Amino acid sequence: MSARGRFFRGLVAGLFAGVFWMDAALAQDAGCTFKPVAGTSRQILKCREGITIIVEGGARFTLLDRDRNGKVDTVRLRRKALLLDAPAGSVPGGFAVVTPLAIAAARGTKWAVDVGQGKTSVLVLRGRVAVNRPASSAGVVLAPGQGVDVGAGTEPLTVKRWPAKRVSALLARFGQ
Repeated sequence: MSARGRFFRGLVAGLFAGVFWMDAALAQDAGCTFKPVAGTSRQILKCREGITIIVEGGARFTLLDRDRNGKVDTVRLRRKALLLDAPAGSVPGGFAVVTPLAIAAARGTKWAVDVGQGKTSVLVLRGRVAVNRPASSAGVVLAPGQGVDVGAGTEPLTVKRWPAKRVSALLARFGQ
């Protein structure tokens, strides 16, 4: 198995071994605070590790603490989108977003994850993000400006440079 395959297999195993589920209402116990964005349905979640998550109105997600150290290190996203900024070194082992169709994991980056219409879309704004399907060790690594759409099928993931119009439309949902 390739180094990339071992990385993804280890990532998936680490995400699901001993995962502690934390309701968003308990975010404060994990050192996170919610701030509504005036005049919108968006919220900003700030965590003591320096992680900032802009939550699209209507998003459904759960905060997770997979290593049980009292700090959020994973989000399970079921609907809508999140814009994440996780500074380098903020979460040992990296920060991850788990959706029904994909896992997007990063160390020190800014990226968006959108769940809807039978797919998960991931866009990188800064840094690098590894993306794969939950049951697969095959994945891709995205660089700034690149994105991937993960569908329910088994076709290989295809990295694409997203057109400015698509990037702008996604970021507008976060007031960016």
